[in-house]
Amino acid sequence: MIPRYSREKMAAIWAPEARFQIWFEIEAHACDAQAELGVIPKEAAKAVWERGAFEVARIDAIEAEVKHDVIAFLTNLSEHVGPEARFVHQGMTSSDVLDTCLAVQLSRAADILIEDVDALLAALERRAFEHKMTPTVGRSHAIHAEPVTFGLKLAGYHAEFQRNRARLVAARGEIATCAISGAVGTFANIDPRVEEHVAKALGLVPEPVSTQVIPRDRHAMFFATLGVVASSVERLATEIRHLQRTEVREAEEFFSAKQKGSSAMPHKRNPVLTENLTGLARLVRMAVVPAMENVALWHERDISHSSVERMIGPDATVTLDFALARLTGVIDRLVVYPENMKANLDKLGGLIHSQRVMLALTQKGVSREDAYRLVQRCAMPVWLEGKDFRTLLSADAEVTAALSADDLAGLFDLGYHTKHVDTIFRRVFGRA
Repeated sequence: MIPRYSREKMAAIWAPEARFQIWFEIEAHACDAQAELGVIPKEAAKAVWERGAFEVARIDAIEAEVKHDVIAFLTNLSEHVGPEARFVHQGMTSSDVLDTCLAVQLSRAADILIEDVDALLAALERRAFEHKMTPTVGRSHAIHAEPVTFGLKLAGYHAEFQRNRARLVAARGEIATCAISGAVGTFANIDPRVEEHVAKALGLVPEPVSTQVIPRDRHAMFFATLGVVASSVERLATEIRHLQRTEVREAEEFFSAKQKGSSAMPHKRNPVLTENLTGLARLVRMAVVPAMENVALWHERDISHSSVERMIGPDATVTLDFALARLTGVIDRLVVYPENMKANLDKLGGLIHSQRVMLALTQKGVSREDAYRLVQRCAMPVWLEGKDFRTLLSADAEVTAALSADDLAGLFDLGYHTKHVDTIFRRVFGRA
């Protein structure tokens, strides 16, 4: 997590001050519940809220001696609270604080990521409708296939990020659990009602069985979801990188007046943002395998997961937040070249209509095998010699025996391929 790829709101979730504030709230809310149950004096719970404070530097100094972060925090807290601090952390274990805090942090991070996706969805929808009927070539294996529209391309990405939004909502629900169950999770020294109180206060739900830690399948699901979202970011970024290639140049990242593309070549306009997004996606996915490996902890708990989560929690969420915001900016300001799209559509002399010609031949009684052979026979000289597909078809006796000149002319209508665009848009956006 470095400032270059961090946004303040997400990074703030992982700051030491924010983490210790959540720890304090967990302990203070637990004291409130314990006081209501008569386990500790109500005056003690009140004192925790009124005098409770901490200093990050002091906690770090204590931890350097005691080698335990939660004990260091509780020691610093007691320095402010005074004698009533003996009632803090009654019946609790360190994981109650650490795991519940992580649940709060990941839940808050998920909320930001959902907001990020909403912003991206809005940009994709706006640009999709802008280019709803802008014709462009569809490609399979990176080779010209059949016509689509640029709006349809963007609609497909919109649908994908709708799914990603739903995945993030589910992942947030999966991770938002609270564990205040004490050593080995039996509630032997703390009433389950304390957990219920703390969970409600922090916007979480009680973990059904916490052993001593919240089960890490939840975290694996969360980081796997981030990995899927990052992969979608990369897919869209890769598409833009291809479209920006000099030989294609159907769309490109916005290039500002004073921007420089290369230290050596003043003419360069490079897809630096989308290349950066490709790299950032790799970093987010880097968290997935360690999160999966964290699931298999020993018995009721161990801390092999701890060092992993201290790194992947902030790194993955901060990086994905930055990537989604950057991608939204790219889409919002993407420069589109419809004239180049049209030129590329025409580049292969009409070959993009080959399937329609083949199907028309079958409708006239030609077998599919013969129709394929005839169309391919006329198509290959277009590839090899730059000839015109329709001209070659018109000169082929077997083709013209089945299809008239008017028939052939009608088969090269670009609008034929866009007749169901409204249907697809209604499916994606609920409107056309």
